[in-house]
Amino acid sequence: MTQNSLPSIKLALVAIGGNLHSLAGAPEDTLRAALRHLSSLPGTRVQAVSRFWQTPAFPPGSGPDYVNAAIALITELPPAEILAQLHDIEARFGRERQGPRWQARGLDLDLIACDDLVLPDAAIQDAWRDLPSERQPEIAPETLILPHPRMQDRGFVLVPLAEVAPGWRHPRLGRSVAQMLEALPADALMGIRPVTA
Repeated sequence: MTQNSLPSIKLALVAIGGNLHSLAGAPEDTLRAALRHLSSLPGTRVQAVSRFWQTPAFPPGSGPDYVNAAIALITELPPAEILAQLHDIEARFGRERQGPRWQARGLDLDLIACDDLVLPDAAIQDAWRDLPSERQPEIAPETLILPHPRMQDRGFVLVPLAEVAPGWRHPRLGRSVAQMLEALPADALMGIRPVTA
């Protein structure tokens, strides 16, 4: 499905993480507070929340370990409005969207997917998904790309996502979250472990 035929969105998948203190405190406290904000978005209800997972910073050596989770939302909001709401929540916790990509941060909210939408179109989604690894830290898209073009490569996204939407199927790859997780190389999962209370 393309942007020209947007339906009323039913399922939105969001990755949430942080590895620095924010205005709400330590990363786990920040994630709990951010989840409360996500649960109060207009026209939206929380369907599922994963456990919290401790994951090595990406890229390696870029900061302390992250705490990551995933959330499945049932929402009437269009993708652009969901993204705007996520950015607004990040800002409430002190995030400034400036500087280099993939740096340490107090809160990171990524819209991973909305139903089976492919945005802005299949060719652009494919091009960003196939972007060579050495180019990925250097450039960022100027428009919303869905599904998130790096989701299939990242254990820190797929591990928690598999707890809330294991059967969601990537509309371009044809694989479910569970299948993408199973296909990851072992090094993509190294150091990922549940956060213990």
